[in-house]
Amino acid sequence: MTTIQNAPVEGAITPAPIEKVSIIVSKGSLEGIYPALIMANGARMEGIEANVFFTFFGMDAVTKSRMEHIKVATVGNPGLHLPTFLGGLPGMSALVTAQMEKKMATLDIPPIPEFIQLLVDSGARLFLCKASVDMFDLKREDFFDEMEGIITVGDFYQMAAGGQIIFT
Repeated sequence: MTTIQNAPVEGAITPAPIEKVSIIVSKGSLEGIYPALIMANGARMEGIEANVFFTFFGMDAVTKSRMEHIKVATVGNPGLHLPTFLGGLPGMSALVTAQMEKKMATLDIPPIPEFIQLLVDSGARLFLCKASVDMFDLKREDFFDEMEGIITVGDFYQMAAGGQIIFT
């Protein structure tokens, strides 16, 4: 049996540390939003600049009327390992969401509104996609008060320049 040692290779290039991440949130389900929040929080905890760009249904995470009512998508969600017809039963999404929220509470993962505030307090910057805001006929006042702005995709790319882009 051969053992491979992690010895430094002469002339190898050490990758530069990540200094900035820009995370795109496009899904409005619990399992679509939390990965982005967790990634942004982890970045801030490591001292990495974090920008979060909410677009399409991902904007539900920061829409005042919806942010406390995000559910797990049960229909066609292969990660649940449920037959599609079961996912479509009345109350199934609410049941799975309640179970997921209970488990997250035991792990000290905050609810979405609290998590969003935690990100802002840690220095993360939150942005809305102008095209999506316009498409859904929403206004600035429909969103979480501490959103930094409504920006175009071009603005997003300028802001993300020099960093990593993460799509959840």
